[in-house]
Parts: sequence; C-alpha cells; structure tokens
Amino acid sequence: MVALKLNARQKSFCEFYVASGNATESAIKAGYKEKYAGVNADKLLKNTNVSKYIKKIMEEHANNRIAKAEEILEFLTATLRGEVTEEVVVGGFGKSATEKIIKNVDLRDRLKAAELLGKRYRLFTDKVEVEGVVPVMIVGESELEE
Repeated sequence: MVALKLNARQKSFCEFYVASGNATESAIKAGYKEKYAGVNADKLLKNTNVSKYIKKIMEEHANNRIAKAEEILEFLTATLRGEVTEEVVVGGFGKSATEKIIKNVDLRDRLKAAELLGKRYRLFTDKVEVEGVVPVMIVGESELEE
C-alpha cells in the first residue's frame, strides 16, 4: 500500500476523530489552535490523505472487533474442555448477602459447544438412502419433432 503523506498533527487528528467523531475537538486535541480548528476542521476531513487514513484506521478497528472463524473454534473447544469460567451471583433468598463466584461452565454449555463443533465438522449428518423406481415424464412430448 502506498504510504500516505501526513504530518504528526494530521495523524493525531485522524486518531482523535475516529475516537470521538467530533472534527473541531479532534483538531484541538491534535495540537491545532482553537481558532484554526473551528474554521478549518472540515477542510482537514476533506483532505484526501486524511480521509484515506481515517478510513484505514476505521477498517482496522472493525477487523479487530469481529471474531474470526479460528477464534470462535478456539472458544468452543475451550468451552468443551471445561477451560472457560463464568461469574455467577449466589446468595439471596433468605441469606443476608449475595456474592459473586467464579465457576467452570455448566455441562449444558459444554454439550452445546460440542454440538456446534460437531456441526462444523459435519459429524452429525444424516445419511438417507432412497430406493425405488421413479417415473420420468417429459412434458410437451407430442410437440417434439421426430
């Protein structure tokens, strides 16, 4: 990819803008004077290199937020093996206080993980055998030329 020609303030502006969505505030945080930021923040956003860099940052953030298939399979495997824990609130119902405890996931959750992994690897496909004679009809047979 071609390197974008941005100075340090422009890069900083882009990063603040992605975080806040406010161009004027981002320009001020990036080191531009308030007067300049108020008048020219919109011009910064219209700068081709600045807008490309903002788009690049946003794509990177989106890629980091979305789980990849391998990550999902790793989580399901860890759940199946009982390596995943969860926080549960216990107490109440006559007890004076409630508390939070960390425990391994339930058998039900482990079975669900096994089921999802099994589906992924097609371990549970139904095999259906069909036997018999099936008649074939050709529609419009009388219209065919010999």
